[in-house]
Amino acid sequence: MNEPIIKIRDLHTSYGKRKILKGINLDIYPYETLVILGRSGCGKSTLLRHIIGLNAPDRGEIIMKDVDVTKASEEKRDEILKRIGMLFQNGALFNSMSVGENVALPLLEHTPQDKSIIKIMMRMKLNIVGLSGFEDFMPSQLSGGMKKRAALARAIAMDPDILFCDEPSAGLDPIVAAGIDQLILKLKTALRMTIVVVTHEMASVFMIADRVCLMHDGEIKFLGSREEMKKSTIPYVMQFLERRPDEDRLDPENYLEELVA
Repeated sequence: MNEPIIKIRDLHTSYGKRKILKGINLDIYPYETLVILGRSGCGKSTLLRHIIGLNAPDRGEIIMKDVDVTKASEEKRDEILKRIGMLFQNGALFNSMSVGENVALPLLEHTPQDKSIIKIMMRMKLNIVGLSGFEDFMPSQLSGGMKKRAALARAIAMDPDILFCDEPSAGLDPIVAAGIDQLILKLKTALRMTIVVVTHEMASVFMIADRVCLMHDGEIKFLGSREEMKKSTIPYVMQFLERRPDEDRLDPENYLEELVA
């Protein structure tokens, strides 16, 4: 296997007295699709925010392109982060801008290209995600699935080496969600990107993942292929796959005590 494109070493994070990440160690390899899976509150979105530089950990390293982004200068970190794309859970399109303007924005801000060239590049990206001809539409005129596609076009506008997706199928019906999954597979093949997806949707996991990282309570409980996950005898992996609730959550008194605490 190739040298990792991202190395995460002994990553710790706390919010107040609560420990969120407890010594995460993880390698992410070129051209793979890694799905980070886990139930709400397990730390998967926190881990993603650390990788893309939105939050700093209490301690640990995140080495991207041989640079520890947790300790790099702002200039060096910005240079590295320009090579990544980010699809946010709600799309995060600017409602006051057209679809085309949203997609062109990273190119206008970070490249010296002429506006005529940027317009061509913007249309190419919209064509890749199946939105050719929609550049003059406003986000409010798009369906939920179309907004996700437009946000994906913006995320790949600068031809990133790594694409991060936070809950890409959240809020979508199963058919539209399957279309987003297929688009992610298409982008990986067409643009030769490394893709990291944070989700809790099992259908997406078994469609797009090369490897699965299952998190629970700030720790990695499983790391391996889809096939290895299906065959795993690790208790928490089996519980997750079988959709079995925690036994103490079936007791209303225990659950109320947890909420009060």
